[in-house]
Amino acid sequence: MLIHERKMTFGGDNDGGLGEKLIQQVLDGIKTATCELKCFCTAQEITDLDAEKGWFETVVDAKGNARCNIQISDVYETTIGNPDLRLVRGEGDGEDVEKFKREHHEWFRTVLKNKSLPPLTDDAILIAWKFELIEVP
Repeated sequence: MLIHERKMTFGGDNDGGLGEKLIQQVLDGIKTATCELKCFCTAQEITDLDAEKGWFETVVDAKGNARCNIQISDVYETTIGNPDLRLVRGEGDGEDVEKFKREHHEWFRTVLKNKSLPPLTDDAILIAWKFELIEVP
């Protein structure tokens, strides 16, 4: 499997296995999108909004092992309080906006608290990446 320069990871330190669960959802074709609070995005991730779509990324696990390759088909902004349905569906939540909000509020609330940052509000901006599974080793 070709390892691409750009990498995508899921979960985080002490995530209780969430990262591995999310990678398995990608491998199973359930998860076709992901998001991050814009305030945590790198300069590269913000420029993704205006970049020509279609680049490839390698999904890596917490140990840095390549698990699969994906191709980015769309990047857009939405809010956590009124998430775009493309993101909700891509996160494997179907049409269940409330489930998406509940799970993502819980995750981001913890991250913000651990970084001693202000609490999450419904108008917090997310950057979302839609992708397609391309290659599994």
